[in-house]
Amino acid sequence: MTPKIARFLSQQQPATPCLVLDVDRVEQNYAALRDALPLAHIYYAVKANPAAPILQRLVGLGSSFDAASWEEIEMCIAAGAPADKISFGNTIKKVASIRRAYEAGVPMYAFDSREELEKLAEWAPGSRVYCRLLVENQGADWPLSRKFGTSIEHGRELMIAAGEMGLDPFGLSFHVGSQQTSTAAYEAAIGKVAMLFTDLADAGVDLRMVNLGGGFPTRYQSDVPGIDSFAHAIMGAMTSHFGNALPEILIEPGRFMVGDAGVVSSEVVLVSARGATDGRRWVYLDIGRFGGMAETEGESIKYRIATAHDGLDDGPVAIAGPTCDGADIMYERSGYRLPLALRSGDKVELLSTGAYVTTYAAQAFNGFAPLAEHYI
Repeated sequence: MTPKIARFLSQQQPATPCLVLDVDRVEQNYAALRDALPLAHIYYAVKANPAAPILQRLVGLGSSFDAASWEEIEMCIAAGAPADKISFGNTIKKVASIRRAYEAGVPMYAFDSREELEKLAEWAPGSRVYCRLLVENQGADWPLSRKFGTSIEHGRELMIAAGEMGLDPFGLSFHVGSQQTSTAAYEAAIGKVAMLFTDLADAGVDLRMVNLGGGFPTRYQSDVPGIDSFAHAIMGAMTSHFGNALPEILIEPGRFMVGDAGVVSSEVVLVSARGATDGRRWVYLDIGRFGGMAETEGESIKYRIATAHDGLDDGPVAIAGPTCDGADIMYERSGYRLPLALRSGDKVELLSTGAYVTTYAAQAFNGFAPLAEHYI
């Protein structure tokens, strides 16, 4: 929690549940990434948090943007981003969205199938395109490898076809999974991409770009490698495989940029033993999986939780949301412990919740209002 957020919570005491996000921290994270990887072009993954104050700050810093929909493209343009600094990075796009993006001047599009490539050739003729390859997501808390990406062999066919269709086969991309904690994942993926780069060059395809995707982690309960460790591994692998002929490098950070900039303030609705004989209490908060904490599915992302009673005796708990849905359980098996003094009405803070929370929140499930947002 940054000092600005702590002051805001203390002085304003906003109604819960709410997200409070320090936009200055976003700028600090952007600067850290730029310093660690000065040769890389930063394309902020808008889906992590598309709030206007974040986009406007990043526009002012010179960032580019990775958009997943026409609506996100509109948000970027409204925040002042030039269309030529936006990449349409979703491999699954409606024709209407491709057409609007092309008409707006968006120059670059992702794909991982021939069917998508054909849509781009028809509705975004001459555009730069890049093929997303399937790579291992081992080490990622939130894997992305099942739904996206294609094989090296198919990628080769598609990139050759892209040129034949009148598109510009600009580069290759991959994503090692969100909240990736292993630097080796990038090294392995870069090696895979480099082999295809060479193969396509031999086939006469002029590739000029490698998109490393996102995945850079935020610290939750456990320590994670710092951005310098990832930068060292990435540039070591790039230099090893490409030598002095480095292609243009793109990165798409989302969680790393905004994760630790935000805190969710929540109220304890109920603390109940429910007749348990193992000493475990159930703690129900006024935010849960349907209120924005969707990444607790499978207990994948384990947020740190702060209370006013920290340091006092604690005990094992299960942590759930307020809705009348049996799936609204955030943590039951992950060994969370909270103070025994915790009572209904107490405030708790879920830390490093600036990414993938507000846009996951249901609009009115069980009648609960969407998560309130404060950008300071």
